[in-house]
Amino acid sequence: MVTSGLSGNEIFCLKQLGFQPGEILVGNSVYSLGFVGSLSSGFKNLMGGEIHEITSLISSGREQAIDRLEAEAVQKKAYGITGVSSEFIHHMGSGNIEFLSIGSGVHQNPATDQLFFSSSVDAAELYCNLDAGYNPRRFVFGNVAYALGLGRGFIGSFKKLIRGEIKEYSDIFNHTRHIALERIVADAKANKANSVVSINTKIVPYSIGVTEMLMMGTASNNAAFPAEYLDQPVTSDLTATELWSITNMGLMPLKLVLGTSVFSLGFMGGLSAALKAFVRGEISELTTLIYEAREKAIGLINDEAKSIGAEDILGVKTYMYDLGNGLLEFMAIGTAVKKNPNLKTKSANLIPQAIIADKDTYFDSPLSMLNSMATPGHK
Repeated sequence: MVTSGLSGNEIFCLKQLGFQPGEILVGNSVYSLGFVGSLSSGFKNLMGGEIHEITSLISSGREQAIDRLEAEAVQKKAYGITGVSSEFIHHMGSGNIEFLSIGSGVHQNPATDQLFFSSSVDAAELYCNLDAGYNPRRFVFGNVAYALGLGRGFIGSFKKLIRGEIKEYSDIFNHTRHIALERIVADAKANKANSVVSINTKIVPYSIGVTEMLMMGTASNNAAFPAEYLDQPVTSDLTATELWSITNMGLMPLKLVLGTSVFSLGFMGGLSAALKAFVRGEISELTTLIYEAREKAIGLINDEAKSIGAEDILGVKTYMYDLGNGLLEFMAIGTAVKKNPNLKTKSANLIPQAIIADKDTYFDSPLSMLNSMATPGHK
């Protein structure tokens, strides 16, 4: 009997690839930052930027959890792992952090004693990637823990009196976000891959004043890529179905491009907007500011794409984050692409099971949890 976390659609896709579903796999590691590490990191917060002690701690915890996940897969003779996740959970009261990785095993007959791949994508997305020529090697990630910093905040506080971009903040945010990308590329190179596909980017709060920028994806090899990409793997945040579609059209990803800008409305602009908020109608200061900030972020990714010879940027998304104290961060992210006539998919069309989105069938809420805790006999 197999206890699998894979859906019916995923199992169907695996069958087309000659695979069978395996067991749910788990790897974890519990860490404590400790008083000394906390104190040291606290002083570095004054300068802003990356906090290396926390980056190292989080990275080590994630790596150990993933290693144990893969060790369990080998023990159960899995050929591969799909849907690998990486997260951390704060255990309130103890001050400890649990790093947790979960995935689903994939088997092939005859069974092997070697794990051939681990992947961030689920089994249906795995089908898309393989059909597009992207053979998975290993789940990879890149991260950076950073703080805005009181020192930079002091410098920027004067500029908040003036409406517009605060370049000190923009620079630190652009730098930290690109560090995460550089590290996921380095992880892919270490696994002898020429691409990192299906990258997911997360902004994860770690503690007060400290945030982790996390990128997770699948290091893969595409035989149609020139040899030069083993030294500089391509990166993409397109979904597996999107990647299949552009491959079918003879396009290849070059790089995940991202740009961020931090803007302040300024004291006088903020006062003017606040007064206008009492009157029905458009607040022109806010309209103009937000437009300019988005344009700046999009301009940054356009410049980066041009610098690497890209022809287009696909899947562009923009996000806005409230940093507090009247500061707003605007981020644009997408995948720069170019034509490659050597690329093609194995199939002319994807099977329906590879593109059907599975739905959750169990729902819970904080209220239902409270009700269950009040039930006699509940522990």
